[in-house]
Amino acid sequence: MDRLKRAVLGEQGLVILFLLALGIVCVTVPSFMTQRNILGLLQSVVTIGIVACTMMLCLASRDFDLSVGSTVAFTGMVAVMVSNNTENLLLGILAALLAGVVVGAINGVVIAKLRINALITTLATMQIVRGSALIASDGRAVGVDDPAYFDIAMSAPLGIPLPVLAMVFCFVLFGFVLNRTVFGRNTLAIGGNPDASRLAGVNVGTIRIWIFTLQGLLCAVAGILLSSRITSGQPNAAQGLELSVISACVLGGVSLAGGRAAISGVLVGVLIMGIAENVMNLMNIQAFYQYVVRGVILLLAVLLDNLRTRATGRRL
Repeated sequence: MDRLKRAVLGEQGLVILFLLALGIVCVTVPSFMTQRNILGLLQSVVTIGIVACTMMLCLASRDFDLSVGSTVAFTGMVAVMVSNNTENLLLGILAALLAGVVVGAINGVVIAKLRINALITTLATMQIVRGSALIASDGRAVGVDDPAYFDIAMSAPLGIPLPVLAMVFCFVLFGFVLNRTVFGRNTLAIGGNPDASRLAGVNVGTIRIWIFTLQGLLCAVAGILLSSRITSGQPNAAQGLELSVISACVLGGVSLAGGRAAISGVLVGVLIMGIAENVMNLMNIQAFYQYVVRGVILLLAVLLDNLRTRATGRRL
């Protein structure tokens, strides 16, 4: 029993559980392993996957961001509205990226410099940004005028959809940042012990601002890809995204207490979230029940994090 517990809570435990669940799904759901379904599954997790790359850094540094869903919707609206009004796709994309950076930087400055709790700050930002998207669009979806905008999500170099390639690039990039750069090591150090990091000469405030700024930037990338895929800017898009992203990160071994994160674990957590939703769709389970399943997954993720933290504490 102890060996099973150590295997589940160890570094490879999540991968073992993932492969076990994947094997069960492949056997019990006949249409799951088709090429069309796999590509559809990967496209469905693009938004969660991209945003999870920087949410991992937020959680690893003992912070979190509840405004990501609103920022994705807001930046998607900005991209569509600016490109429509200026008839310039590139300008629309740049405006959306800038909007995401500004929202993220505001979060970072308020949290790091004004010492306002991340929960309160990002909760307020979530409301402000979502409200701004609703005001700008008068509460309605805004259609895309430029046909080239659709190509962002529809193009498929080497047969792989561009949004999926963008997600893979983000995982590789932020895996490198976390494991191979001073910025990544300082992020983990801040989450482990912010006071000790400050005494060691780490500029804690600046790093936290950069983390939230990067979070806003990736939310903008996700917002552009999402608005291209659904062919419009929708102010109510990506509702509840923040809970799915945090669930995926915690499932992947990122500690809510900070100081522990692995990009491979986050990737597995994202795939678990995507497979759960994909299987429920294939089995025609009603959306009402899917909310319950997502809540159970979040609860299990927090429980696993708690067990891992206690196990780590005992080993220390």
